[in-house]
Amino acid sequence: MMQARRRAVVPSLHKKYLSVIVDRVFCKCAERLVEKLKPDALSGTPVNMEEKFCQLTLDVIGLSIFNYNFDSLTTDSPVIDAVYTALKEAEARSTDILPYWKIKALCKLIPRQIKAEKAVNEIRRTVEELIAKCKDMVEAEGERINEEEYVNDADPSILRFLLASREEVSSVQLRDDLLSMLVAGHETTGSVLTWTLYLLSKDSSSLVKAQEEVDRVLQGRPPAYEDIKNLKFLTCCIMESLRLYPHPPVLIRRAQVAEMLPGDYKVNAGQDIMISVYNIHHSSKVWERAEEYVPERFDLEGPVPNETNTDFRFIPFSGGPRKCVGDQFALMEAIVALAVFLQHMNFELVPNQNISMTTGATIHTTNGLYMTLSQRQPKSAFVSSSR
Repeated sequence: MMQARRRAVVPSLHKKYLSVIVDRVFCKCAERLVEKLKPDALSGTPVNMEEKFCQLTLDVIGLSIFNYNFDSLTTDSPVIDAVYTALKEAEARSTDILPYWKIKALCKLIPRQIKAEKAVNEIRRTVEELIAKCKDMVEAEGERINEEEYVNDADPSILRFLLASREEVSSVQLRDDLLSMLVAGHETTGSVLTWTLYLLSKDSSSLVKAQEEVDRVLQGRPPAYEDIKNLKFLTCCIMESLRLYPHPPVLIRRAQVAEMLPGDYKVNAGQDIMISVYNIHHSSKVWERAEEYVPERFDLEGPVPNETNTDFRFIPFSGGPRKCVGDQFALMEAIVALAVFLQHMNFELVPNQNISMTTGATIHTTNGLYMTLSQRQPKSAFVSSSR
């Protein structure tokens, strides 16, 4: 079942699709964020960048999965509220000692559970409407995929691809998979952008280096798919942020069979195992200068670090058969969003902020990440001294 679902999702992340998504979605949403921030940059009003980045990534996931414009950067909608309610409930459940929410009768009485159920129903209803609408369009146009690198120019969404490919996926399964992508796929990338901006604001030499690279590679224009591979230092900045602040910070796996793990740890079938990605990424046994932000620790000319080429020292997207299917998508989204932001904005941490962590499905800041912004002119004719 898991293999069938992955077969249904993964083909939609091919190169032609990603090229369209970079231009049509990643860039457009990032540019809309920059426009939205200009009045704050002019007035010097502090901005909670964590909130803005989470709105940006929700817009991205809406357009790329459903061709649905949440436009959460400018408007609130019931489904956006519902997504955040569902996320908070999922986080609360992951840390609740007693799973009282499994008792249906209690769920009808406890306000938090009533709110959570309403939220899930709202998201389900929206997703089902989007699936039905897209199905009607696919049927009306008699669309059928007979080539691997298919993309519909008018609607490059994953939903359109899946329906046109006639994968044997039930409507309920399709709805739940898309629902998972909607909820899991936006807050994680929002958190990656938040912590990368925070780390760069505290490391002026890395920030200058990243800005110089963006100016040199992009020459003042928006990033395209082919530019991403050349934004090598920016990618290292994001990877090092993912090392220090992985999302999720803890992975849970259930043993299918009885197993003996290294160190003579016996695991019974059906037992849950928690893997602390955060601890592995912060371990001085695994990393030199483990607590420091050092983007240069990753080889600029080498492959992008992942679980296999680091011998599982670096596992922000997990590993093995249940590795995150959206890792490439999320990384490209973060690179494009950060490149556009660095191209157009200077930023400084609002002084005397206590930036602390609150962990759940992702690592949030406890009270937001407030920055003062100023507009930055992209240098189109920038020539690097390293050339």
